[in-house]
Amino acid sequence: DAGALPVWFLSKMTRQHVTVALSGEGADELFGGYSTYLANRYARRLRMLPMNLRRWAGRAAARIPVSDEKIGLDYKITRMLQGSVLGPVEAHHFWNGTFSPSSRRLLLNLEGRRRMQPGDPIELPQNPLSPGNGIGYLNRFLWLDQLYYLPDDILYKSDRISMAHSLEVRTPFLDHRIVEFAARLPESLKIHGGQLKYVLRELMKKRLPLNVLQRRKEGFDIPAHDWLRTVLRPLLHDTINERSVRQTGIFSWPAIDASIRAHMDRRANLGYHLWGLLVLFLWMRRWGFTLALPTGRAPAALGKEPEGIVSVAS
Repeated sequence: DAGALPVWFLSKMTRQHVTVALSGEGADELFGGYSTYLANRYARRLRMLPMNLRRWAGRAAARIPVSDEKIGLDYKITRMLQGSVLGPVEAHHFWNGTFSPSSRRLLLNLEGRRRMQPGDPIELPQNPLSPGNGIGYLNRFLWLDQLYYLPDDILYKSDRISMAHSLEVRTPFLDHRIVEFAARLPESLKIHGGQLKYVLRELMKKRLPLNVLQRRKEGFDIPAHDWLRTVLRPLLHDTINERSVRQTGIFSWPAIDASIRAHMDRRANLGYHLWGLLVLFLWMRRWGFTLALPTGRAPAALGKEPEGIVSVAS
């Protein structure tokens, strides 16, 4: 998660003044604060169109000139159309992440594809706290994020990084009474028209200035598209190159090279995709990752080999 970097520096700065801080984490997953929930709604309508038409539109959108914005209109349109050809749950995870299942598969060589076994599909869950059958489409995605995205990414990141600076972060929105209250609310009080976190904004109308209430939602992360074309470009090329990719035994260098070139040539904004690959390859270098091949021969470890080697069997 690229947001780990700003959280690191924010925690470091905060610890200079206090030892305990309050965080608003959980509010987005409880009350509908992410634009991905709007994407779920729009994609539901798009899926009424023929699949071939959606595929064609997605390819056409990929030709839109890329902007310098972190998440520009070109990026949103392309991602929306790409997600519309996926199932609802796959699309939701795709919008929260980077690679779609098909594009992940393209990054692998034949050995990697052979080893990549599909897991059990995640179904859209029913929230046990919501009354009757009136849970609504939105509430089921909120519950999905409360089960996976919130504990496995958002809270995990915040807890690890804040404690690295001896800062205790508390999350009042995740008091069980607020969670239970939010679960029982109709979705119209969470997203009203295109207004995210509607009920919270209404409650805060007389308590916060308008420029806060009306501010556009923006993720707390880095300008990955720009940094990987500029200040992080040397690190990217030093870490992900033909030698390091082929040594993994599972990735396809032509596919990864094509993604890097497309991003550098500004034919696509793939900063978050490349950030994920960069972190993965740095992790493999740090731990001397090597792949145990069926023949018993393994590629050399990436970079300098530390004391222990992590060997991943099929």
